[in-house]
Amino acid sequence: MNRRDVLKYSAYAAAFSASPSLVSAQKTSNSELLTRGDALNPSGIRMAGIQMIPVVGGKYKVWTKRIGSGPIKVLLLHGGPGATHEYLEAMESFLPQAGIEMYYYDQLGVGNSDVPDDPALWTLPRYLSEVEEVRRGLGLDHFVLYGHSWGGILAMEYALTYPQHLRGLVISNMTAGIQSYLKRIAVLKAQMLSPEMRSRLDALEAAKDYDNPEYSRIVEENLYPQVLCRTKPWPEPFDRSFRHLNQKIYNQMQGKSEFEVTGNLKDWERWDRLHEIKVKTLTMGATYDEMDPADMKKMATMMPNASYAFCPNGSHMALWDDQAVYFKQLLAFLGSV
Repeated sequence: MNRRDVLKYSAYAAAFSASPSLVSAQKTSNSELLTRGDALNPSGIRMAGIQMIPVVGGKYKVWTKRIGSGPIKVLLLHGGPGATHEYLEAMESFLPQAGIEMYYYDQLGVGNSDVPDDPALWTLPRYLSEVEEVRRGLGLDHFVLYGHSWGGILAMEYALTYPQHLRGLVISNMTAGIQSYLKRIAVLKAQMLSPEMRSRLDALEAAKDYDNPEYSRIVEENLYPQVLCRTKPWPEPFDRSFRHLNQKIYNQMQGKSEFEVTGNLKDWERWDRLHEIKVKTLTMGATYDEMDPADMKKMATMMPNASYAFCPNGSHMALWDDQAVYFKQLLAFLGSV
């Protein structure tokens, strides 16, 4: 300890000595914290809402963070597969202020969670089991599950498998089947690309030449700014999450292209089971989304207790590029569950 540290410590000690009420408050606080200690946080120290939850039978841990406090608790499932919670940080400006308790969660393999190099882990059934492990680890029950994009797939699967734990479900910017997504992509390519550019993109995709710089240029300059996020520049949290994408997970589950599905999700379809989702549900779509908003509207008619929210100026990231409309409708739904 250097001289500066000694002086700093002495000042703190003097302050506590001069203020018995502060000392008492500190003791009370510490006592309360110790009573809240558990196996994951045995000392009960303040963790800024962060918990590391064991998954895969305790072999790995995933990062979660609670923000806010209230009777309505929302677990957020980010997209990708292989993205991080970071692009959902817009939630912090809206949910806690409405008295909603929200939980970020980086899925295994990304962000602040463990990142094992094991391809056997990157499957839908394994991720579904992980969501349930996270629910148990956080002690959530009768909660709202929010899923965006790939997170929407996980949310639908969870609602079909563990409906007893849910009080509400939000399926944001995700259709109920991969074939519907591919049909939408074909329409968007025709609308947004010149005939020459579309022909070149089709040729590169037919050759599976996804690493070709020309392919990246066409997609990143002509499609992403229109269908992924229309704000210019991209919001920093979205850009940060995009840069932190685990490409190995994405490639295995989605494939090497955003606009073709060649990974292990390619045969995923749940249109024929939507009627089984009976929990109160909100589907959310947007005009320029790579997911057809007509699909999200149709999905709401196929579930017995669902409603649809539309963002007229939004894209896949309507929570950023049509933010006021998006959160007005999301908060109204959350307040009704």
